Amino acid sequence: MSVENIKAFNIIGLEQSFDKVVMELGKSGVFQPDEVSNFYSDTRDFIHAPASNKYSESLSKISGVMSSLKIDAEYIKTSNFAPDYDEIVSYTDKVSQEVDDLIAAKVNAKKELNECKRAIEETSHFLAIDYNIKDIQKMKYIKAVFGRLPKSNISKLGKFKKETFEFISCVEEDKYIWGVYFTPTVSADRVDTIFSRLYFEKSILGDIDTTPSEKIKELNAQIGDLEKNLDNARKDIASYVDKNKKEILKYFTKISEYNLYGTIKSHAMLRKNSFCITGWVPEKQAKSLKAKLKKIESVEVSVTNAKDEVALSPPSKLKNIFFTRPFQYYTEMYGVPKYNEIDPTNFIAITYVLLFGIMFGDVGHGFCLAIAGLLMWYLKKMEIGKILIPCGLSGMVFGTLFGDVFGFEHAMDWLYCGILGMEEKPVEVMNSATINNIIYIAVGIGMALLCIAMLLNIYTSIRQKNLGKALFDTSGLCGLLFYGLICAGLIGMLIFGVNLFSLPYIIIIALSFILIFFREPLTELVNGEKNWMPEKWGDFILQNLFESIEVLLSYVTNTLSFLRVGAFVLVHTGMMSVVFTLAETVGGAGYYPVIIFGNALVCVLEALLVAIQVLRLEFYEMFSRFYSGEGRAYEPVKLKLTHN
Repeated sequence: MSVENIKAFNIIGLEQSFDKVVMELGKSGVFQPDEVSNFYSDTRDFIHAPASNKYSESLSKISGVMSSLKIDAEYIKTSNFAPDYDEIVSYTDKVSQEVDDLIAAKVNAKKELNECKRAIEETSHFLAIDYNIKDIQKMKYIKAVFGRLPKSNISKLGKFKKETFEFISCVEEDKYIWGVYFTPTVSADRVDTIFSRLYFEKSILGDIDTTPSEKIKELNAQIGDLEKNLDNARKDIASYVDKNKKEILKYFTKISEYNLYGTIKSHAMLRKNSFCITGWVPEKQAKSLKAKLKKIESVEVSVTNAKDEVALSPPSKLKNIFFTRPFQYYTEMYGVPKYNEIDPTNFIAITYVLLFGIMFGDVGHGFCLAIAGLLMWYLKKMEIGKILIPCGLSGMVFGTLFGDVFGFEHAMDWLYCGILGMEEKPVEVMNSATINNIIYIAVGIGMALLCIAMLLNIYTSIRQKNLGKALFDTSGLCGLLFYGLICAGLIGMLIFGVNLFSLPYIIIIALSFILIFFREPLTELVNGEKNWMPEKWGDFILQNLFESIEVLLSYVTNTLSFLRVGAFVLVHTGMMSVVFTLAETVGGAGYYPVIIFGNALVCVLEALLVAIQVLRLEFYEMFSRFYSGEGRAYEPVKLKLTHN
């Protein structure tokens, strides 16, 4: 349960080497920048480095190119590919212009095709007119206007009887009537205004110099060429993508990488003609990075241990083995550990799997859950899937102990009675004596885990050099003595029939609680605080009397919360009994469908409920005693590759 060692980097140099240092830090992929003001108490002579990034324009251009070509943004490996700024600008300008030309050709081809189709559609409404439209337009004293009028406005034409015009309908549709209106040229302006108010839309038909039928033949003859032009434009784009996609992604990745390095600059500060950069690097990579930086002219690098810089809140990089690593998901959900705080991932991995298995004890359900987790992880890369696999296997182990397979309580009697020679399975859940034992064991597990949580708190407090908390906290040594001795006494009386509550035993318990009662001033005294005594002892004692009641209740409620562990063992058996009762009631051909559906429903419900309840036990009953989760994650400046 550890956090990887981190080193604090303090880099100073002349401003002429600024970009080289930033590039080297960025390329390392292990440097997490921090504010210079956190490392230096006096920064009055410093100014923040300019926030502008010279790569932002190139990144915008290449992102626009990818958007136009419908290339998904992904970062790929760019080994041995290091274009300089001028190369990047030249390439992005060139590819941007090429793509603009390709897209413009496609847009124009599509526009011409759509205009042709629209012309065919509009002209088709006037096939009844077998005259050259241009000749109609050339009439000297009569004006003809072709178009469409909303159907709802036809009746309104009657209001303008005094005006000289005639509307001739050609084609009637759902919402419009296509036609032409004629009016003397002397009245044209007034009539045009009337039809405009009635939302008359002019058609392109007025621009043709043939009959409508001849124009449609002409336009249909053009369709093939226009569609071919559009198809060729699309093929040109597809061909361009095939030839240039890899190169575009290489430049996109590299430009994104260089642009990301700008975040290092944003944390840096300048002073006269020099710069200062501070941050964090894992111990394993610190030596090599320092050596590379020192090769740059005028650069000085000082490296210190993060454990000596705890006041600066060093980032935490978790390191766990393969089995426990998936459970970092839960740890980070609660909060990242401080640098000098233990990583509880291993603890949660062991306890979560154990408690889940007890509460989900069924060989069949556990197997299904493990398979579901495997598929979730393998197919969808879901982090929760890697957690469900060991939980399902744990459920199978405890299901074997309970002799429970898909709710069949005696499905494994062949193993116990036939092979192992036992009279019955190890745990008969629904026996009255067994029920009491399950409850006792659940509470006993809770007591043990709470004591372990207190031990972890003592260890963490000593590690953080907070001796007062390690000794007098409710989860410190005094809290462990108080709670542990009471638990040991109760177990001795209820399980073994031994009364441990002798006078010395009770005195130790009482002294432990008295020390907890005065924990605040005692903690400050032991930690070397000068003003450790309360201002008013009367107020302090009165306030702590109420807090003591809350402390006592927390011990009790935290312990009783573990009753749910045993309760879920009984709930599973009870729910499956209901399923079998319903199946027997249905009977016949419906028996097994009810069994299958009931198992599926119970499995899903229990998996969800158990996952939530165990997580609650972890967070509220255990984590709260030894873990703050107030740290910050180690997040170096580095692109996350999505494609090799």
